[in-house]
Formats: sequence, C-alpha cells, structure tokens
Amino acid sequence: KRFIGLIHTSVNRVFKLLDNLLLWSSIQRGAIVFNPEEINLHSFFEERMKLVNQSADDKSIEINTKTPEDICITADKQMLSTIIRNLLSNAIKFTYEGGKITIRARLILDKHNTKFVEISISDNGVGIPIDVQPKLFDTGQEVSTKGTNNEKGTGLGLVLCKEFVEKHGGEIWVESEIDRGSQFIFTLPTVK
Repeated sequence: KRFIGLIHTSVNRVFKLLDNLLLWSSIQRGAIVFNPEEINLHSFFEERMKLVNQSADDKSIEINTKTPEDICITADKQMLSTIIRNLLSNAIKFTYEGGKITIRARLILDKHNTKFVEISISDNGVGIPIDVQPKLFDTGQEVSTKGTNNEKGTGLGLVLCKEFVEKHGGEIWVESEIDRGSQFIFTLPTVK
C-alpha cells in the first residue's frame, strides 16, 4: 500500500510536469489558439474547486470563494483553468494542515478607466521570501521549493500563469509575508 501511494504521487508529479512542459512549449511555438468566451466566474470557480478538493481535504484545508454571482469575463476557458489550477495547487501545497484558502474576484478600473476583474487566491501558509518573489514568474530562474508536506513542484506553473494572463491583456503579481501566507493576484478583461 505504501509503494502504491508513492507511485501515485510520483506519477501525478510527472503528469503535471509533462502537462506544463507541453503547454509552455506550445505557447513558445505559437501553437495554442486563443479562444476567448464569456465566463461566469462564480460558477467557474465552483467547478474548479471540485478538482482540487481531494488535495485540500488531505490536508484539512478549507477553500472559500468570495465572488459575486454576476461577474463575467472574456477569457479562454482552457487558459483560465490552467491559471486557477496552478494557483490553487500552489496554495494547497504551501498551506499547513487546517489552513484556509480564499478565492476572490472584484471589478476594478485601471489607469485608463478600462474595466477589469481582479482575481486573487490567498492562503495563510508559509509565505515567500521577498528576495524570491521577483523570480517566481521568470523562466530564467529556477524556483521550486517543497510544500508543507514535502510536495514537489515543477517550477513551470507560475511561468505558465504569467504567459496566459498576459495573453489576455492582464497582469499577475504576488504579495506575501513569511509565516503569514501569500496572495497571488491577476487581472483579466470583463465581458466586452
């Protein structure tokens, strides 16, 4: 039974790495078709949370969404799924047992008075050192650390998130404090 668990964990890690590598190489070659459509964020988040519930349950982590039911955006569903999956997986990975993760979305205006939706995924986990934060979204930097239960990452998830957010015309950044948690925030355009 122990070996089956180890094999399962290893296979999942290799699958995530391969999936991220394939996505990243497709982006670099321009092979991914950008297909924006109208998406209701509340129901979208509810569906995506189901995909990570088992990982969260394994660590007794509570995931909440604080998203108004009427916020809609124009986004590529597959790209947005990858962004949310990577950010939620990271939040679970770096949150201690019994911790909390919150997904929020709100309407904002940028400096040109253009409407955007600001989406954030925050946790009360280990936090990220200030000197590491600028390297998180850079392909030239290897930043892959173990989670609170020694979970391993691929080092490509946040790079993909940045590529996909920028493909939509948005921005992504992180705010974090050691031992207090992290908040990954990104913007996407609203429905046109």
